[in-house]
Parts: sequence; structure tokens; C-alpha cells
Amino acid sequence: MPVNKGIKSREFVLLKKMLMTSAHSLKVIEKRVLTPSSVELSFQLPQELLKHYAFQAGQYLTLAHQIEGKEVRRSYSLCSAPCQNTWKVGIKKVEGGLFSTWANDHLEVGESLKVFAPEGKFVVNPTANDSSHYLAFAAGSGITPIMSMIQEVLDQAPKAKFTLVYGNQSPEETMFLDELEQRSNAEPERFNLIQFYSRTQVDGARFGRIDTGAIKHLFLNELSGIQFDQFMMCGPEAMIQTLREILPDHGGQPENMHDELFFSSETAVEQTQEGQCVLSVVLDGETSTFNIDKNTPVLDAVLNQDLDPPYSCQGGVCSSCIALVTEGQATMIKNQILTDNEVAEGLVLTCQTLAQSDQLTIDYDEA
Repeated sequence: MPVNKGIKSREFVLLKKMLMTSAHSLKVIEKRVLTPSSVELSFQLPQELLKHYAFQAGQYLTLAHQIEGKEVRRSYSLCSAPCQNTWKVGIKKVEGGLFSTWANDHLEVGESLKVFAPEGKFVVNPTANDSSHYLAFAAGSGITPIMSMIQEVLDQAPKAKFTLVYGNQSPEETMFLDELEQRSNAEPERFNLIQFYSRTQVDGARFGRIDTGAIKHLFLNELSGIQFDQFMMCGPEAMIQTLREILPDHGGQPENMHDELFFSSETAVEQTQEGQCVLSVVLDGETSTFNIDKNTPVLDAVLNQDLDPPYSCQGGVCSSCIALVTEGQATMIKNQILTDNEVAEGLVLTCQTLAQSDQLTIDYDEA
């Protein structure tokens, strides 16, 4: 989300903010059980909202609902493709996950959820003349944005090819298994499915995790001699870090390697700042100023003031809460989203941001 350094009118800023963060109540018209611990939700889009919810393959929706007396927001990737003109998300139940457990066990067809406009930079935009060979690695629920990409590439770019390396515990816990196998069987020359199972021996699949040894073995065997043009990765941080180290030996470059974390490691920076900071927050064209503890993440402090900033995961694995530091110094507890250039420009994930100076100004409108 690069910074636009041009002069912006207040009206332009407010319009941009409205388009990025406005939400509508959308009805769930289908709830499909994918595995014993995951479901797919389909939303009904009124004609007048189709443009507002236009998306690119790989983007996510932020969903919000009142659960146990408070609004809970979570981000889930769209697993349908833009060319299908449908809006579907896959939700895997996470142990201790308030929203995912409610969605799997209690949400009923016909209920409405507060849904924000699509966001995310982990995307593909294939054209009809695209002849690229895409290589994707996914583990568990990391398949959801990749599923959207597979369908968009194969349906919109007849000259393109797609190889998917997909890891799960067992076939029973594999999201979209039937659809992926059917597509692989129907178009083996264009779609290659390589499956890994860590807890079950399955004919035709590899046993184990997608780790260093497995990845290197793939490039020495099934993937040997193939030139890949785009590399997509979605799943746990350890898998993605391993791929970042290995893929440059097989054609991976910063411009063609793209990833999205579904899980992140524990806090990387200790929250040891002491004292208070005077925080100024620019949001929707207005500035609010108040004191915060330097040990409190900026987003938490802003929410405590009953302000309504953009946010979703609150765990540093999406980019919904991004803002620009315009005065003072801050540090991020962890950052797996922003590039070095974006950080140098002053962009921060406010859910991970701690004040380091006695005064700090952050601008949500300029991010």
C-alpha cells in the first residue's frame, strides 16, 4: 500500500477512506461443510454493491459480528474467483478462535454479517495472453487465496499453467480436495497437484511436511527442469521462510515471489518501553489527541478511545490497520507484511506499533 505523496484534498481523503473501510450487512446464502473443522460461506451481493465488492484473486474480506456481547472482526480470504462473480470465503476452526468457532458451529444460513470491502496485496491478475507457469505452495487453510488464484488463472488465461504443492494432515482435513483433484484430472497438462500429508500415508501423495528436504527433493524430481514465472506462498511462517531461502535458486526473485502469512511467530520485539506518549491520530479527516502508555500497541489505544480505525486480525498478518507515522518515532513488535521501502516511508501496522518518543502522530488517511 504505497504512500501517495501528492497533495490531497480533504474530500479525496475521506472518499478514499470510505471506499476502503465502509462495510455493509450481507446475508449468508450458503454454508458448505468442507471438512470436519472448516466451512465455506457464500454471500448475497445486491446489484448496487457489486462494484463496491469487486476484488482481485487472492484478496480477503474482513467480517464482523457481535459475539458474546462484543464486535469481533476477522479476515478471511475469498476462495472464489472474480470471473465467477461469486463471493465465498473458507473458514477453518482455530483452537480458541472466537470467530472461527462461532462461524463453524453456530452461524446459520440466512444470517447477515458486517462485511468490509475486499483488501490485500497478495493477488494475481492474469490476462488472456498470460502464458506464465505459476508455482504455489499452500498449507492448511492457506489454500483459500490460492484457490481463488488457481480458478482465475486457469479460466482467464488459457495459455497459462499452474502447479500447486499443498500440505495437510490428512485427506479428511483437506479443504477443497474434491475440486482440486477434479481439476487436476480434467486438465493434467495445465494443472499439476502435488499433495503432502503429515499424519496419513496416501497413495500418490508424499508423506511429511513441506520442509527444506521436501522442497529440495521436489526440485530435483517432479519440478526438475521446469521454468516457473510466478511463485505464490501462503501458510505458516516457517514454511514461507524456508521457501524464501530456496526459491531464488529456482528462478525466484523479489518481483515474482509473493506470500501471505496465515500464522505468525511469537512477539519478536520485547514490549519494554516505559512512560507515556502524547498520541495524535488523524482519522477520517479529524485529529484526536490523547495520552497512551508506550507499552500499549497504538491500535489498542485508539480503540480504547471509541474511535473507529480500520483493523481486522490484530495479529500482524493482514494490512488492514496500516497508518503513516508523520511525527515522532515508533517501532513494530513484528512485521511480516510491509516492505523495507514502505517502512522507510513511515508506514506501520498499528496493531504492532509501540511509541518510542514522547509525542507521536499517526495518519490513517494518508496510508
